[in-house]
Amino acid sequence: MRTGVQWTGTLGPKQTRRWFTFNWYTGRHVIWCMMPTSPRRGAPQLDWDVAVERAASNRCTYWITVKNLTNRQVTFEGRYAIMNG
Repeated sequence: MRTGVQWTGTLGPKQTRRWFTFNWYTGRHVIWCMMPTSPRRGAPQLDWDVAVERAASNRCTYWITVKNLTNRQVTFEGRYAIMNG
């Protein structure tokens, strides 16, 4: 398994935004997770949905829609785990 941070994002209160990351090999099983890094107090809450778009026979793009469920600005990391490949 290989893990990493693909991007850092910030969402305002109740804001939703879409990110994308491209040129991933389709033979890999990738899991996405959004990890809040601020605010340090309180309870930041995020929800996310992942959509996959095939870009070529062996490459794809991930579209990740992230929602801030709180009334405070939240900064987070878009993390991935490659389970095989």
